[in-house]
Amino acid sequence: MRLFLLPISTRRALIYCERPGVATPGHQVSLLDKATNKANQTWANWEKTDNHAPWYRGGWKRSLTLHGNKVLRRIPYQEWGLKTIPALSGGRRQAELDGTDKVEVTFPGLFLKHDRVFPLLRQLATERQSLHRKRFWWSIVGMPISAPFALIPIIPNIPFFYLVFRAYSHWKALSGSKHLEFLLKHNLIKPTPSAELDEAYAAGLIHSTREDSRKSPPPTREHIQEVARIVERQTNNGSEDVMVLQKWNGKLLAEKYHLPEMEVEIERAVEQVENSIKAKDELKEEKEEIEKSTSYGKDGVTSKHESKDTKG
Repeated sequence: MRLFLLPISTRRALIYCERPGVATPGHQVSLLDKATNKANQTWANWEKTDNHAPWYRGGWKRSLTLHGNKVLRRIPYQEWGLKTIPALSGGRRQAELDGTDKVEVTFPGLFLKHDRVFPLLRQLATERQSLHRKRFWWSIVGMPISAPFALIPIIPNIPFFYLVFRAYSHWKALSGSKHLEFLLKHNLIKPTPSAELDEAYAAGLIHSTREDSRKSPPPTREHIQEVARIVERQTNNGSEDVMVLQKWNGKLLAEKYHLPEMEVEIERAVEQVENSIKAKDELKEEKEEIEKSTSYGKDGVTSKHESKDTKG
């Protein structure tokens, strides 16, 4: 099993597990996998519904998927990443302990220092376990409450199915986090810096579009090291959070490793981290603006208006 630890910014990273290949003809697909595949196919078919179809002929399907996708994009990228890690079955546990199923984590060594790999993995494995456990049970409790919506004709019971999806999602993320915690506890993960990832990250920071990156020759090792040094300087000794992965670069990374599902995960993570950094920057600017409008500093905390009143 191979894990990818992909820094989105200098402080936040996405974990992604390379999924097993297509099952062999003799492989028994679980009922849960069948249900998941069926739901994904149904959702994809609804997305293709004619925009101009009246609601009673299925027009609601297109509208539902448009709004639904917006909701899905707000689910934290950490949850999506943990969901890619398979649950820890008895057979997998023994295989990993015996060393027959080796686990490596691939990461861009120039853009993520080796000594930060295990702390980041441990943070991803443990920080959201209680949240996923709590929200899993809340989703279970909400299912019977939403059941009466099934009486509405034509349109399916969306609240119920959403709670089913959220319960499944939290369970998958919790299972993935426990598996990752198990691997860390038993020292079963081998960190593997990747020159290919270094090259892809540097290319994404050098070029402004995916097309420019495709047309240009790959950056040399010297160029990659220089880009990494520039990013390090931009953090102001670690005090600033700086983006290191571009949204459009997700497709190139997915193509490089032949993992098409990785593209969506990267795009979602980049969008969320960008919005988070932007919100913090706006909050910082607002705070500075407030401080400018007051006599805040070594002389004390007195607003300009209060100073005028005192003089009067």
